[in-house]
Amino acid sequence: MKEDFLHYIWKYKKFEFSNLKTTNKERIILQRIGDHNEQNSGPDFFNAQLVIDDQKWAGNIEIHIKSSDWYAHNHESDPMYDNVILHVVWEDDITIFRNDNSIIPSLQLRDYVDESILNQYQRIFKVNNKRWIKCQKQLHQVSGFTIANWQERLYVERLEHKSILIKELLQNASNNWEAILFRLLSKNFGLKANGDAFLSLANSLEFSVVQKCSNHLDRLEALFFGQASMLDLEVEDEYVQRLRKEYDFLRGKFQLKNQGVLPFQFFRLRPPNFPTIRLSQLANLYFKNKQLFSKIIEAKRLEEFYVLFNIEASSFWKNHYTFSKESTTRNKRLTKSFIHLILINTVIPLKFLYAKSIGKDAEQEVFGLISQLPTEKNAIVNKFSALGINIEDALHSQAMIQLKNNYCDQNACLRCAIGNYLLNRDHSLG
Repeated sequence: MKEDFLHYIWKYKKFEFSNLKTTNKERIILQRIGDHNEQNSGPDFFNAQLVIDDQKWAGNIEIHIKSSDWYAHNHESDPMYDNVILHVVWEDDITIFRNDNSIIPSLQLRDYVDESILNQYQRIFKVNNKRWIKCQKQLHQVSGFTIANWQERLYVERLEHKSILIKELLQNASNNWEAILFRLLSKNFGLKANGDAFLSLANSLEFSVVQKCSNHLDRLEALFFGQASMLDLEVEDEYVQRLRKEYDFLRGKFQLKNQGVLPFQFFRLRPPNFPTIRLSQLANLYFKNKQLFSKIIEAKRLEEFYVLFNIEASSFWKNHYTFSKESTTRNKRLTKSFIHLILINTVIPLKFLYAKSIGKDAEQEVFGLISQLPTEKNAIVNKFSALGINIEDALHSQAMIQLKNNYCDQNACLRCAIGNYLLNRDHSLG
């Protein structure tokens, strides 16, 4: 038995509530079960209304497995629980008192729950380490309509989650959206292997320095490579010497420091993803596009973003992946698949949050754009596809990543629309 199951029972009234009584035999009439407090501290349900022996009460509901959990969780010393009007428990093992020594009424929920719903809950959601997700054997029973609606909600949740980092960066950048775009793009140009290193590089600079250097490509590349400590090598190439000289000038002019920049990784990366290539591409992006944030906000169609991100590394990198060794000549242009990643992880979350910040509803535009992007290929998406889930585009793949990481892996089945569907369906079938 888990507390979230009791929350589910209470929230959806999965119990016989027509003849409720407290453990002291007082009659309870439920008028309003309250608003579920899913994430914040404090009682589990706010603003409930009920009648106990002809006395009307308005306040909060707290739910526990046992009454004694009240003291185990130190609620007796927390003023947030002073307005609890009913203690809903599975087992009433101790009397709970308010600060004025009056008793908080208890409802022992197990006396009013049909045993069949308990059996169904245990059958569907019991711990099974051999299963990838708990409900995978029943997943085919869920209606396509339920899954499609849940995927849209999951994607919005994922956008909200990504907005947390953006909000934190905004606070540290005096709400400079252009600066935040640069930091987010830097992080995502580094991909998973070098994302933190790229972000540390971006954080080591005032964005105004990037803007002041953006009229000269050599200057931008010198700035990025110098801050990344990649110019400290004995290479006699004219390009490298030019960048080193340029960086020495910039370091003195802008009092640059890079002690906090994390080391960059090359190991186990495909050469097109080497940080040298990505830094040159990032420099070319900002050399080519002044006021990039405004252009991203104005762009609506996928084709516009392909044009905006139609960039490649500088000519030196056509036959290099590192400063010290030549390679086969090849253009190092941003691929469409890389642009898709930038759209998913940077552009769309930024457009979503910016629209919210100015009071606009961007869901239609965001959904339209993400739905044009192809499904991502990763272990989570592949496994859900094998289980029969329809994943047509990046909206769906992002939704399934959110589902696996934030619901399945957290055993949050009762907060999941799929889990609720299965439990309600099985219960209705009895």
